[in-house]
Amino acid sequence: MFEAGAHFMGSNIVPRILEIGLMVGILLHIIQGLMLEFQNRSKRKKGYAVAMGNKGSKWYSRSMGLLGTLILLFLIMHLLHFWVPNRNNQGWLLGPEISLYDKMKEVFQVGWVVILYILGCFSLAWHLLHGFQSSFRTIGVSNKKYLALLNVIGIGFSVIVPLAFALMPVSFYLGWVK
Repeated sequence: MFEAGAHFMGSNIVPRILEIGLMVGILLHIIQGLMLEFQNRSKRKKGYAVAMGNKGSKWYSRSMGLLGTLILLFLIMHLLHFWVPNRNNQGWLLGPEISLYDKMKEVFQVGWVVILYILGCFSLAWHLLHGFQSSFRTIGVSNKKYLALLNVIGIGFSVIVPLAFALMPVSFYLGWVK
């Protein structure tokens, strides 16, 4: 069943279009994030005399660049482990066809790789925790009632999605999935 799903995702036009849109969105997000970071640094050359810590903003809000970089490294590793082999299965690359399920079993038996995937998911959780609610403020949502609801939804989203992603390597590594 896993192989059928992987084949569908790799050969159907709808996931291909969504994949391209996702990659373009990620690249634009990286570019905009870097531009914002450079713009903010250029506005204030000298640091604050007293660090406000969490009084001014949460640490994860101040660490978007670091968290984004860790997520990018995680994404590169993930693409090399699974996206490239899947393209090989679709005939895009030269080389023997592989079972993606077997590839997952192989990759997720290496302890340091599993740890890197978990750290990537952990970074994603913190990144989403800030980014989810921040994105709504960016488009003008400022009503306290809606912001409170969005904050709760954002916390749930920021925990559930990365946890689901992290469960796959953990499940293979611990032998919960055979």
